[in-house]
Amino acid sequence: MPTVVFASPKGGAGKTTSALLFSLQLSKLYEVSVIDADPNHPVTRWATGGKKPDNLVIVSDADEENIIERIEDAAAATPFVVVDLEGTASKIVLLAVSQADFVVIPTQGSELDASEASRAIRVVKQHEKMAKTVLPYAVLLTRTNAQIRTRNLSHIQKGLIEAGIPVLDTELNEREAFKSIFAFRDTLDGLDPKDVANLEKARQNVEEFAAEILAKLSNKAEVVS
Repeated sequence: MPTVVFASPKGGAGKTTSALLFSLQLSKLYEVSVIDADPNHPVTRWATGGKKPDNLVIVSDADEENIIERIEDAAAATPFVVVDLEGTASKIVLLAVSQADFVVIPTQGSELDASEASRAIRVVKQHEKMAKTVLPYAVLLTRTNAQIRTRNLSHIQKGLIEAGIPVLDTELNEREAFKSIFAFRDTLDGLDPKDVANLEKARQNVEEFAAEILAKLSNKAEVVS
């Protein structure tokens, strides 16, 4: 079953937010296991709000010693596995990436963040050398402005693409709703549009983001078969 790993060595890149949003969108159609491998366990804390969908299973005891086993067990139990890693470059990141079918590298649109994202890309490349196989991955631009395209962001995106680094067409915009799911420990569908601005646009943003990753997983499956 497909395993999607969200990796970023820089805290605050939107890694947990994008991993949870993707998982919630998937859970509308499939059973999904989320491996909460961040030592701060943000997804586990979110689930204490009692709004976790029944289709979402959270595994919160993963560490360097058992991460591969936890991913394997989850893949045997549910159609999709999503792994949220800690915001550092460590052994557990390389181990989790070794089990991935696709790696998402969230980064904000700044030169510093793009530079930090390159560390996660190096982990992917290390795995490819060791396994002698190609591991699909892409950078996800996060916290972008839906209305204004800054020159800095365009420059970063162009530089990544010219360097041969795949970048998702869909960006995760800066949305109040994405912060609210953690503040209220709720899902996007559970939030009240009276309390959260532009909720429908946020939902559409996540739908497009999830659809793009699913399309890439489908393309990989077709290549393998």
